[in-house]
Amino acid sequence: MSDIAIFLVGALVMLITCGVFWALLPRGDKLHRFVNTEWEPYISVAICSGVALSFTMMVSSILNMMGTQ
Repeated sequence: MSDIAIFLVGALVMLITCGVFWALLPRGDKLHRFVNTEWEPYISVAICSGVALSFTMMVSSILNMMGTQ
């Protein structure tokens, strides 16, 4: 894959992660259905993993593009 494609995939993963996070926010003074269940820590780990993956992909592609010039 080219560096720009990796950057774009990283940006797409970040957008998806932000969208999922936005959808899971509480609305109307009601907690989300995953609060106080066994799924709550897994959702947190998935969101953190999405942010870390996208950040790593974008920074890696930027560093590769800077190094090839």
